[in-house]
Amino acid sequence: MPNLHRGEVEAHFDDTPHTLVLTLGALAELESAFGAQDMLALAERFQTGRISAHDATRIIGAGLRAAGHTVTNEDVGRMRSRDGAAGFVSVVAKLLAATFGGPAGAIVADAALAGIDAGTRRASAEEPPDPFPGPR
Repeated sequence: MPNLHRGEVEAHFDDTPHTLVLTLGALAELESAFGAQDMLALAERFQTGRISAHDATRIIGAGLRAAGHTVTNEDVGRMRSRDGAAGFVSVVAKLLAATFGGPAGAIVADAALAGIDAGTRRASAEEPPDPFPGPR
């Protein structure tokens, strides 16, 4: 059973429940895949709310592998969700929200679910929210 406090989420692909989590290693994999300089750049990329099918495949694949599933991105591309494409977007949004947490995670999830530019959802148009709140 997934533990949301550890950043885990559950998804049903091909009528089978799966646990997904974005560990530090999975985030490093995604940084490399998306050409992001660091985790902040990765979070900012996701805040745009524009998630392509290719993006979703990479994110879901990284989340499945980090949770111990032996899958390739090609395997993920052949999987089916109960809710079709919307189901995949929902899983990505939940996974990103569980990973980045707080207000930034909510913005990422809202933007991904709505499929719109997250900039319209920001509390302040001048300054984007901090995806890693707290002391540095």
